Amino acid sequence: MKYSNQFKVVSGKKVRLKDIDSAFKGKHENHKEAAEEIEEDRKKLRKLQELLYAHGQCSLLICLQGMDTGGKDGTIDHILGAMNPQGCRVVGFKQPSAEELAHDFLWRIHQAAPPRGQVAIFNRSHYEDVLVVRVHNLVPHAVWSQRYDLINAFEQGLVAHDTHILKFYLHISKEEQLKRFKERLDDATKQWKISEADYKERYFWDDYVAAYEDALSRCSTEVAPWFVIPADHKWFRNFAIGQIVVEHLEGLNMKRPKPNVDLEHIRREYHAAKEA
Repeated sequence: MKYSNQFKVVSGKKVRLKDIDSAFKGKHENHKEAAEEIEEDRKKLRKLQELLYAHGQCSLLICLQGMDTGGKDGTIDHILGAMNPQGCRVVGFKQPSAEELAHDFLWRIHQAAPPRGQVAIFNRSHYEDVLVVRVHNLVPHAVWSQRYDLINAFEQGLVAHDTHILKFYLHISKEEQLKRFKERLDDATKQWKISEADYKERYFWDDYVAAYEDALSRCSTEVAPWFVIPADHKWFRNFAIGQIVVEHLEGLNMKRPKPNVDLEHIRREYHAAKEA
C-alpha cells in the first residue's frame, strides 16, 4: 500500500490519534535498510522540483504541524536539502505581530502562499489559530470554532488558482517527546532550542491532541488532504513524507515548455562564433 493512501485522513472521518501507531516503520526495520529508497526519492524530488519550475503552471504548498520535537525542522532539512533553494522557501509562523493581529488570521498566510513554479514549506501554519489559540483560550470559542470552515474555503481558493496543498501532521508519542527533550539537554549543539515553555506545554498534551483531532478531521479535504505521519522514527518520517511528495508531483503531468526561440538559428550563431 502506498503511504499516501495509508496515512491520508479520509475526508469527513473522525481522527483518533491514539489508534495510530506513532512508532510504525513499515517494511524496513531501520534507516540502513531504507537508505537506498530514501536517497532515490531525494533524487526524484530534485528533478520534479526543477520540472515544476519549468512547467510554471502550478505551485506546491507543504504544511507541517506537530507537537514540539515532532520533527518539523528535520523534515524541512530533508525536503529542502533535496531541492534547489532558488525555487523553494520556508516560512515559519510564530506569534503574530501587531500588524498581523490588525488583520484577519489568514492575512499573513495568504501573503506567504507560493507563486506558480515555486514550493513553499510552512513550519506551523494557519492551523495554529485552531490549535494553540484554542488550547490557551486566546480567543473565544465562538471565534475559533468558525475558523475550520474559513480555512477550508481559503485552501480551496488556493487550489482553484493552481496551488497544490499537502499537509503533514508529525505524530509522535508523549514518551518520545520526553526522550527528545532529554537529548536536547545532553547535546550542546541543541541546547539553544530549549525553553521552559516546552515543558509547560506538556501539561496541555491532551488538550492539544483533542485540538489536532478536530483540525485533522474537519479540514482534510480531497483538494487539501491531511496525512498523519508516524514520526517516532525520524528516518521513517522523512521516508514517508518524501514518498508522498514525489508521488503527488509525479501525478501532476507537468511538462517543460517548448523553446520560444529558433533553435536552428541559435545553432548557426553558435557555429559562426566558434569559427570566428
